[in-house]
Amino acid sequence: MQKEINTENSTLYTKRAIGIATFIGGPIAAGYLIRENYNELQEESKGNNILIISIVATIALFVLIFSIPESFINKIPNVVIPAIYTALITFWVEHTFGSIFKQHEENKYSFYSVWRAVGIGVVSLLIMLVGIFGYVYFSTDVEAENLYADKIRQFSKNEHESLKFFNHIDSESDFGLILELNKKVIPIWKENIEIIQQANTIKNLPSVLMEQNKKLLRYCELRIESFELLKKALSENTSKYDSQLEFVNAQIEKQLELINE
Repeated sequence: MQKEINTENSTLYTKRAIGIATFIGGPIAAGYLIRENYNELQEESKGNNILIISIVATIALFVLIFSIPESFINKIPNVVIPAIYTALITFWVEHTFGSIFKQHEENKYSFYSVWRAVGIGVVSLLIMLVGIFGYVYFSTDVEAENLYADKIRQFSKNEHESLKFFNHIDSESDFGLILELNKKVIPIWKENIEIIQQANTIKNLPSVLMEQNKKLLRYCELRIESFELLKKALSENTSKYDSQLEFVNAQIEKQLELINE
């Protein structure tokens, strides 16, 4: 049971104010407001400890978020993570300050306005955004990403050129189509494999792009397999490869979905 404390000359932040500020500005906002409450209660050391813990918690939170695969984190609604840590913090605030707030309110002593807490939450949010921007900027090798972007531009250009094959598949002779597959289309996809392999050798390439390269390599392999089957069907003038082509093309669509996640 919490002991009765004289708060006559104190102005405190309510649980609601702390909760709102936390949702807007994260654990740092909570740490700051809780520290202010402790300072009002003449318990500065506890307040300073809480502020330090809130800073560490914020750093840990973002390390965790950045370590989760983007494909997974994108499936989580934006409000879920803030809602979880806000609920945990407000529960702790109620447990720690509940009776003090009740006594303070019964004695008709003053509380800070919620809008003041909102302002602090917004400032905290801006601080976090600056920190995130700085982390992303300084942890990104711009030269590596520019080199990678050049490779992908060539990859995309090749892809576009190869798929023009389907624009005249119904009007060109089988001989002409087979010649195009041998001389242009299939070599383009083999070149794309070389492009991705070269991209894998770029120094300091982010791991997320390395993972993307694995998907692109598989995509290239499937495209080559599809065009090789089509070439066999044309050269043998047969439809016996239709089911295989259908299966490979379905795999291509699935691979494109993975690439575009």
